[in-house]
Amino acid sequence: MIQITDQIADIEERIDRTLDRSGRSGETVTIVAVSKRQPATAVASAAAAGLRHFGENYLQEAVEKISAVANSGLNWHFIGQIQSNKTRSIAENFSWVETVDRARIADRLNDQRPDGLEPLNVLIQLNLDREPQKGGIAAGELLPLAEHISALPGLQLRGVMGMPPANFSPTQNRASFSAIAAEAAKLKSHGFAIDTISMGMSSDFELAIECGSNCIRIGTALFGPRMTNPN
Repeated sequence: MIQITDQIADIEERIDRTLDRSGRSGETVTIVAVSKRQPATAVASAAAAGLRHFGENYLQEAVEKISAVANSGLNWHFIGQIQSNKTRSIAENFSWVETVDRARIADRLNDQRPDGLEPLNVLIQLNLDREPQKGGIAAGELLPLAEHISALPGLQLRGVMGMPPANFSPTQNRASFSAIAAEAAKLKSHGFAIDTISMGMSSDFELAIECGSNCIRIGTALFGPRMTNPN
């Protein structure tokens, strides 16, 4: 059985080494543990080992898991594509949404964020390589959407999220990650107070950090293979 504490220690060591060689020593990188298709017991073990951010793609599975773990100190990130009929439950149960790519979705999340909760942290999903099977926007759509989100009181724009195509080479991945980071820099240059670039997964997070990522989404490297039925 994989010992989650060993896996976390290994990933944290790799993060530190990457930050050092990138000239970013002293900075921090948030690990979002991607717990989709993993049981609630795995989340509880990871939380007990110190992780505080968890990512889920599938809403029904996520809500059941959030209720089962019931730890108010955890931050849940929705990282799947967003359907309009699911926005209320996302707004009610998550503290982060990493896949906002339409003004209409932003409006619904804002309107459905319950009173008494902090504004919902959102990232704009970029799809700079224009993969048709993925959500996300092109570079030219970023500033208008950022302006729209920033005017919504129930949302807090925190940055951008993106990923290269699965079949890219390391050289192509570097170019893709660098382009995403450049879009984040563009937001900052236009006065948006963002602080998060979410890119990098189990197979490529070190390269993503080299290109500027400070939030990585790690599943397999933490939990091992996904389960067909996590319950």
